[in-house]
Amino acid sequence: MKVQEVILRAMAGTLKWWEAAEIIGVSDRTMRRWRERYEEKGYDGLYDWRKRQPSPKRVPLKTAEAILQLYREKYFDFNVRHFHEKLLEEEGIRLSYTWVKRALQEAGLVSKQRRRGKHRRRRPRRPLPGMLLHIDASKHAWFGDGRYYDLITLLDDATSEIYYAQLVEEEGTRTLMPAVRDVIEEQGIFCALYSDRASHFFVTPKAGGKVDERQVTQLGRALQELGIKMIPAYSPQARGRMERNYRTWQGRLPQELRIRQISRVEEANRFLRQEYREEFNRRFAVKAEGKGSAFVRTRRQDLGWVFSIQHERRVNPDNTIALENRILQIEKRRWRNTLAGCMVRVYELLDGTVVVRFGPHEVARWAPDSLPAPQPKVRTGARPLGHKRRAA
Repeated sequence: MKVQEVILRAMAGTLKWWEAAEIIGVSDRTMRRWRERYEEKGYDGLYDWRKRQPSPKRVPLKTAEAILQLYREKYFDFNVRHFHEKLLEEEGIRLSYTWVKRALQEAGLVSKQRRRGKHRRRRPRRPLPGMLLHIDASKHAWFGDGRYYDLITLLDDATSEIYYAQLVEEEGTRTLMPAVRDVIEEQGIFCALYSDRASHFFVTPKAGGKVDERQVTQLGRALQELGIKMIPAYSPQARGRMERNYRTWQGRLPQELRIRQISRVEEANRFLRQEYREEFNRRFAVKAEGKGSAFVRTRRQDLGWVFSIQHERRVNPDNTIALENRILQIEKRRWRNTLAGCMVRVYELLDGTVVVRFGPHEVARWAPDSLPAPQPKVRTGARPLGHKRRAA
């Protein structure tokens, strides 16, 4: 290590001052003199080697020690940029980002690793908000305690603005539909949605292959009804803007939750809705190249039906239908005695309600707590109770 790094580590508390003296190869008395000199003249960690003297913009030793101590004890899991923002906003310490980064690196509190990879050209942004939205989920230990949740976000390609951010148990059709519906109700109908090729977005007959555009998923059907185009990504690099965005989320959100002592999903989602999404956009959203917006406000009152899980069923002779091992009984209607043999559409709404419709008519409805109990599955070829195998 350089002398500079040894002294910084002593200031950070990762080394004792006498240990630093031993590493450098000076006496304790000399080290005490050095420390007194830094306390008197300041320390900035950056030397002007052309003049062989410290920079005139010196930082007091106590300030440098306070910064290193803050990082070591309070902000230990923050990245440098995030920590520098907290110094300015929360601690009232105004120093350059370069100085803070260099001091943390030389104190051994932050690594000097660099990301390396093949050269790629960044895809130009869409000129207007609402032309292309990215949707994805990132599984991470957001609370820092070993519990993993998916963070679902929708990001605008033109501005990098986040329109939706919520933690869920697992990414799937029932958790993605509320996200898209929320954005449509708040912003309007957009032009296209860009995503990976997961099974809730596309039907992919062969793993890793092209999607089958003739078949649509439940989410694909809902977006098709609204005239929104779905675009599949065929490599992680194609979704680079979203991947970089999630690196930022993973480097900031766990720390923000820890500082605020938030440990429950409900509290975290409330914090995301009411406070942090706006702060995130203020820091990272950019201005669109064009003027105006491609979002189209909608007055549709049927979004609850559009964003639902839909099935077609043929009614049995006893006016029942089967849905996920449940037998649903359809009662007699005034306008028709029986629906036996008719094709009906079953809607599983996002709140858990199940509705059966025949054309424009609603013929049955069950609240989540009034659904019939699932029927036990019967194994094909199972022997009756008490059956004894015949001897050969």
